[in-house]
Amino acid sequence: MKIFVASAWPYVNSVPHLGNLIGSILSADVFARYARMKYGKENVVFVSGSDEHGTPIEIEAKKRGVHPKLLTDQAHEYDKKLFLETWKITFNNYTRTESEVHKEFVRSFLLNLRKYVKVEEDEIPYCEHDKLFLPDRFIKGTCPYCGFEDARGDQCDNCGRLLTPKLLINPKCALCGSKPVLKLTKHWFFDLSEFNDKIRDWISSSPYMPDNVKSVALGWVKEGLKPRSITRDNAWGIPAPYEGAENKTVYVWFEALLGYISATIEYFRKEGNEEKWKEFWFGNDVKSYYFIGKDNIPFHAVILPAMLMASGEGYVLPTVIASTEYLLYEGQKFSKSRKIGIWIDEAKELMDIEYWRFVLIRLRPEERDTNFTWREAVRIVNTELNDDIGNYANRVLSMVKRYFGGEVPTPDESVYNDEDRKFVSEIKEAPKKMGEMMELGKLKAGTEELLKLARDGNSYLNLRAPWNLIKTDKQQAANVLYIATNSLRTIAIMIYPLMPDHASKLYSQIGLSGIENEKWDNAGDFTIKPGQKIGNIEPLFKKLDLPIEDEFKLHEEIHRKLEEIRKKVEKNRPELLR
Repeated sequence: MKIFVASAWPYVNSVPHLGNLIGSILSADVFARYARMKYGKENVVFVSGSDEHGTPIEIEAKKRGVHPKLLTDQAHEYDKKLFLETWKITFNNYTRTESEVHKEFVRSFLLNLRKYVKVEEDEIPYCEHDKLFLPDRFIKGTCPYCGFEDARGDQCDNCGRLLTPKLLINPKCALCGSKPVLKLTKHWFFDLSEFNDKIRDWISSSPYMPDNVKSVALGWVKEGLKPRSITRDNAWGIPAPYEGAENKTVYVWFEALLGYISATIEYFRKEGNEEKWKEFWFGNDVKSYYFIGKDNIPFHAVILPAMLMASGEGYVLPTVIASTEYLLYEGQKFSKSRKIGIWIDEAKELMDIEYWRFVLIRLRPEERDTNFTWREAVRIVNTELNDDIGNYANRVLSMVKRYFGGEVPTPDESVYNDEDRKFVSEIKEAPKKMGEMMELGKLKAGTEELLKLARDGNSYLNLRAPWNLIKTDKQQAANVLYIATNSLRTIAIMIYPLMPDHASKLYSQIGLSGIENEKWDNAGDFTIKPGQKIGNIEPLFKKLDLPIEDEFKLHEEIHRKLEEIRKKVEKNRPELLR
């Protein structure tokens, strides 16, 4: 089985915030790490890259008086370093839409869609002050569906509906604020209507696709899919490949979606295995996972599969589109201008990055919008990590050291009691249950199985009380600590996709090495042999020392820390990202 993993490409007009991170890249990384353990490293490819074309970049560059590529060059390198070095994201390839491989592939792919492409004249808003057409984010106005007054020409951030500039009520130029006029211009359209039935049949019959994704896609189909413009009058982007479209560029969403394929091609080209990319895009033994925010569902559940179908090449359609709802920060939307939220280059100054990884997955908004609060973040670290997992590990290993000289004791299964057998069964089943959730893209739900195992481990110790058994029945104490030590190996493997360094640390304390080579399907096996020496024992986690009992004091302290951190971090950002 081949597993293709993709995260939505971060838009590089600013540094991503924590909501961006959990919606795509961090979620994809946790799944990719799991998939490598489950299916083998050689059978998993994880790609993403900087999305650097389109109107937001062009607007930002115009405001700063620089060429767009100067902005995206700085942003790409800065974000890439943060992902790889700070957040430990294990991309096989993190590329960019300015890659020559990408630009070449996009033009070639779109040329092959000519059967479904038609040319039409269209009236597009035009700003007479700035002397340019106003596609996408170059124009703002009121959403005709929900009344949101700051909707963009391509999408409403409030209700998530895709828009066209002409649909906006009271439109105005995003650059100067003047009212545009309508002007005729020629554009090339991809006729989505040809795929109405095919998209409906595909999405309806999928056994793995989340309900929220199905609902959005089927809603589009019910309204009737309509032709969508492939081309734009923007200057910044990939030149459109069609004859007569020499002054046009490709709409950023058409080309960014194709980046998943071009990034795979580029990766194997660099590896010197030119044709191997096809193993992850064709055939019946491929599963593909896309980790995105809910505002990107229409593009991934309708436009991408329609393009893949239209190619006639037999590309594998998405298996799971794991879409998150929105993560709020203390009850508000993340906002750069109002300094609401935390950005990915600030987070490391507030808390251990692996604590962040765990906290964000535990708060992953899988069913509904979720509110990040510091009170909840502290609870997760201090209770779930420190008390449930860390304390359990420390209790078990300390007793092995104290009662059995630091060697895993020899069990006697013939005298296991009901509680022993029950916990053994749970250890064997826990990774399977977590894996089932991971396969559906439900990462937060998967962590419930990890925490349940640790909590039940603590309960098992309390019930069996090996500190008493050692005085009355040493064999029973040996049985308990043998079972419990093996459960720690299982816990280490289950936590590895979320917190690789801490998982390795726990693995080492058990006396093992090479956790990255463990197989998920063996996670519940009792592979620790009697007589094995355990390693050095030390606390696995530390509690966060924040005043959660006093809400005002907590917010005051976090605000003060953030003010200090921002002054330092902004100095280190590239000039064009400050």
